[in-house]
Amino acid sequence: MSHVPVLEIGGTHVTAAVIDTGAGLPVPFSAVRQPVPADAPARELLDAIAAVADRVEVPAAAHWGVAIPGPFDYATGVGRFRGIGKFESLHGVDVGAELLGRLPGAPSGISFVNDADAFAIGEYRAGAAAGRRRAVCITLGTGVGSSFLDGGHPVVEGPDVPPGGRAHRLAVDGLPLEEVVSRRAIRDFYARAAAVPDAHRLPDVHEITGSARAGDAHALRTVRHCFGALGRALAPWCERFRPDLLVVGGSMAGSWDLVGPAVRAGFESWAPGTAPLTVTARRPADAPLIGAAHWALHRSAGAPPVRT
Repeated sequence: MSHVPVLEIGGTHVTAAVIDTGAGLPVPFSAVRQPVPADAPARELLDAIAAVADRVEVPAAAHWGVAIPGPFDYATGVGRFRGIGKFESLHGVDVGAELLGRLPGAPSGISFVNDADAFAIGEYRAGAAAGRRRAVCITLGTGVGSSFLDGGHPVVEGPDVPPGGRAHRLAVDGLPLEEVVSRRAIRDFYARAAAVPDAHRLPDVHEITGSARAGDAHALRTVRHCFGALGRALAPWCERFRPDLLVVGGSMAGSWDLVGPAVRAGFESWAPGTAPLTVTARRPADAPLIGAAHWALHRSAGAPPVRT
């Protein structure tokens, strides 16, 4: 099976594509991306996801790879979304069974993978982490996604990684990491620093980094504080895991000229010389799709025919 159909389900969108695992890239012109109603009832949401897949020419009886954020039971395909503001209607729903009945091509099975792990595996297979034995991959968007890879495989337990291999479970400055580094946290910190009177007029993160680039003191303080905290949170775990490389993706990586120095400063504040070689993702859009395909390929080779 060299052509693997995949879905990347994000908080606001779904992307469907077919990946040529031999070339390690999406089949040209196969990718389709559409918004989805994350707060819709389960049937409407699942129909919307399947509608994106219907626009892609897929092999018959294929085993699909699906990258989806947590909380999710990846082994059983059951949603565990509760109290997180997205996909709430899929809590307790057997998403695997529902999609098997909706996806085109009479699929033989579905393998689900955490979206951050899919991104990391994709960067390992065809991006910045290619050829690296150990890599830590971080995505910076609405929250902080992470994956600790050893030989291309996510490490989710053991003394060298955070609980579950997930950086968002860490604390920094006495707070959960995502209360310091996330879209909401960054905007809130800037609002306090700049005394923004109207919460409805808060600038978004790209506007804050743009203001910092232009020399705005409050924006600079926000960037240095929030992303410095990320470096401090990651530093002890990178010291344990000893990655060859730290790969950063997600929308905030577009401001790496500002974010990067702040993250490195956080590492240096933990212990001088501890910052690993850090680069931005080489395939930021394709990596989760490529990773989901390789995950499905690996799982389908030795897994039961329905899903793993």
